[in-house]
Amino acid sequence: MTATPTPRVTIKDVAARAGVSKGAVSLAFNHKPGLSEATRDRIFLAARELGWSPSLTARTLAGSRVDVVGLAVCRPARVLGLEPWYMDFVSGVESVLAEHSSSLLLRLVRNMDEEVGVQESWWRGRQIGGSILVDFRADDPRVGLVERLGLPVVAVGHPSLTGGLTSVWTDDATAVTEAVRYLAALGHRRIARVGGAAALGHTAIRTAAFDEAAGALAGAWQVATDFSGDAGARATRSLLTASAPDRPTAIVYDNDIMAVAGVSVAAEMGLRVPDDVSLLAWDDSQLCRLTHPTLSAMSHDVHGFGAEVARTLFSVITGGEGGSHPVPTPVLTPRGSTAPPR
Repeated sequence: MTATPTPRVTIKDVAARAGVSKGAVSLAFNHKPGLSEATRDRIFLAARELGWSPSLTARTLAGSRVDVVGLAVCRPARVLGLEPWYMDFVSGVESVLAEHSSSLLLRLVRNMDEEVGVQESWWRGRQIGGSILVDFRADDPRVGLVERLGLPVVAVGHPSLTGGLTSVWTDDATAVTEAVRYLAALGHRRIARVGGAAALGHTAIRTAAFDEAAGALAGAWQVATDFSGDAGARATRSLLTASAPDRPTAIVYDNDIMAVAGVSVAAEMGLRVPDDVSLLAWDDSQLCRLTHPTLSAMSHDVHGFGAEVARTLFSVITGGEGGSHPVPTPVLTPRGSTAPPR
């Protein structure tokens, strides 16, 4: 018996649900004047309830900018310029945008309120066809903004943080657990973690996972930073100034630039890596292979991560099948900076 195909939702269906004309729906989705905000919101709500969005072709014909993708980042320019993760991630995004003859509109913002304003301005001004959202926080205000505007987005973050938005993420909790178990298997019983900004959702996930994995150890420390090399150096120095029985014998870092700074601090304090302290980085950029000794790391394909996020966004824009999904979990790559404690 042949199943009856599900009727395709059309702009006419959205108009009927919202109690407006098809022309009003077109005005709303092309961000043209002539409608009250209440009417626009009612149209977007009807479209979400029906699972309808205008096709990429229709947007192009209507003059909407689908050839530009937005990315706002709440980091100081000096930090972002030194952060290998973002450089690799943006490179991956750009590799897919080039295939679609599209461009990236990158904006650095000072806080979340500024980003909310930027995203709304981009969308209402028809500057972008969709946006990539990064660095999610608990109760992130961008979730409500996206739902209100009907802005096509992909959220880079765990679904527990992204409020039902289409999301792509790494399993940070599993990776942290693997890092701690590896160091414990080497014999370390006093392990520290130099983490990122405490307000970020993925930092909170890593913090909770570290607490759980390190619960049976003799000593465990966690220090929050801003991901910069200077902050990583200060955190390392504070951890290693204690006398030998009270300081960690291994340190896990939330990115590789802080781990590189940690190698320098250990040398400055007359400690040998890994004889006196083992160091384990995150992300595994080229920096990890330029230190002496080379840095062990939780390695993952950040370039491929960015490419997958961009592919998923194009699928969202065109109404394709790009649902929420994880990318491969970071895996341990042992090198010279980790060894059993003396």
